[in-house]
Amino acid sequence: MKRLLALLATGASVVGLTVLAGPPAQAATGCSAEYTITSQWAGGFQAGVKVTNLGDPVSDWTLGFTMPDTGQKVVQGWNATWSQSGSAVTATGVDWNRTLATGASTDLGFVGSFTGSNPAPTSFSLNGVACTGSVTDPTDPPTDPPATGAPADVNGQLHVCGVHLCNQYDRPIQLRGMSTHGIQWFGSCYSDASLDALADDWKSDLLRVAMYVQEDGYETDPDGFTRQVNRLVDMAEARGMYALIDFHTLTPGDPNYNLDRAKTFFSSVAARNADKKNVIYEIANEPNGVSWAAVKNYAEQVIPVIRAADPDAVVIVGTRGWSSLGVSDGSNESEVVNNPVNAANIMYAFHFYAASHKDNYRATVSRAASQLPLFVSEFGTVSATGGGAVDRASSIAWLDLLDQLKISYANWTFSDADEGSAAFKPGTCNGSDFSSSAVLTESGALLKSRISTADNFPTS
Repeated sequence: MKRLLALLATGASVVGLTVLAGPPAQAATGCSAEYTITSQWAGGFQAGVKVTNLGDPVSDWTLGFTMPDTGQKVVQGWNATWSQSGSAVTATGVDWNRTLATGASTDLGFVGSFTGSNPAPTSFSLNGVACTGSVTDPTDPPTDPPATGAPADVNGQLHVCGVHLCNQYDRPIQLRGMSTHGIQWFGSCYSDASLDALADDWKSDLLRVAMYVQEDGYETDPDGFTRQVNRLVDMAEARGMYALIDFHTLTPGDPNYNLDRAKTFFSSVAARNADKKNVIYEIANEPNGVSWAAVKNYAEQVIPVIRAADPDAVVIVGTRGWSSLGVSDGSNESEVVNNPVNAANIMYAFHFYAASHKDNYRATVSRAASQLPLFVSEFGTVSATGGGAVDRASSIAWLDLLDQLKISYANWTFSDADEGSAAFKPGTCNGSDFSSSAVLTESGALLKSRISTADNFPTS
C-alpha cells in the first residue's frame, strides 16, 4: 500500500522557453513552457512542465533546467527520459512526443524530493538555447468559461466527430470515470451511497458497468443481469453521469462465441434505454486469441442490432490482443486503420495496465489517435493481472497522455476487491464512506485526485 499523501495546492511558476529550430531568427519565436508544482508533501513534491511549440516543427529535443536548491532531486519522471547531475536536470523526448509540430504541446512531469526549500527551477533551455520565448500569445481567442452542471446535462447526446468524442455542441470532450468490477461479485459496491460519492465527491463523468458474460455472469441469468445493468444505468442518469454498458467478454476470447447472447442483450438494453442521452455501448471487452477480421465480423453483426433500437448512441468496439490495438499480439493499429469496422459513430477500445504496458503502448496510442477515435474503456495502475504495486510514474505518464489527446477513460476498478487495482480497501463496500483517505487504496487516491479536477466541457 502506498502512503496516502496530503496534497497541498501551490502556485505555479511560469518560464518562457526558446526552441532551437532552424536559424536564430526563427528560434526567437520558439516555444513556451509552464512549470507547475501540482502537489507537495513533507520532503517531496510532484511537478509538471507543459511545453508548447510556437515555431517551426522540432524533433529530438532536450529540455534542461537547474534546481536552485542543492537538496532538490528528481526521483522519477514520465513522458521523457530524465537525468540529473548535481543541480542540472535534463529531460529528453521519447517516441510519442519526440517531434513537436507547430502549435503542438507535450506535458512532462516528475516526482521530486527536497531537504531545504523548494523554489522553482531556473535557467531553462531547449536544445541548448536559453529560454526567451513568451508563455502566452495575446492573439489567442478567449477560452470558454467552465461549464456548470452534471456532465451528461452539459454535454447531452454524444457522438463521434473525426477522431474525437464530441458533445451536443460538436466540440471534442474527454470523459473521466471509473469501471465497476464484475457486478456478479461486487454488487454491494454499487449503492446509492457509493454512486453519490462517485458523482459528487469524485466528480466522475461516467460509470462503466462491467457485466461479465461468463464467470457466473450473464449466461447464468440473462434476465437478472439485464435488470442489474438497467438499474445502474438509471442510477448513473439520476446523478448526471454517463453509463458505459460493457459486455464483458474475456474467456473465451473470440467474441463470436457470444454472438447470439450479444444480440439478445443489446437488443433489450438498447430498446429500453433508447431515449436516454447518457448511454454508451461497449460490445466486446477484450478480444484475445482471435484475429482482427473475426472481431470486425462480430462488430458488424452486433452494431446493427443496437442501431435498430438506438440509432444515435456511441458504440465502442474492442480490438485484438485484449483491446491493445493488436500490440499485445505483436501487431499495431495499422490493421484497424486499413480495415475499419463498416459502421458510423463508433470508437475503438484501448486497454492498458500501467506497470505492464509502457513506452511502446503509449507510442501506439499517440500514433493511432490521429487516425482512429479511441476510448480507454479500461485501464489499471498496476500490472496486467490486476494486482501488484501501483506504478505511479507510468500511470501518470498515461493519464497525462490521455489528457493531452482528449481520450476518455474508465479506471479498473471502483470496488473493494483484494487486489492492487481496486480503489477501496477490502471491506469498504460494507460501509458508507467512499471518498476519505481512510478507505482509499494507493490506486484510488491517485485516480480520485485526477478525476475530481475540473472538467473542460466547451459549450460554444
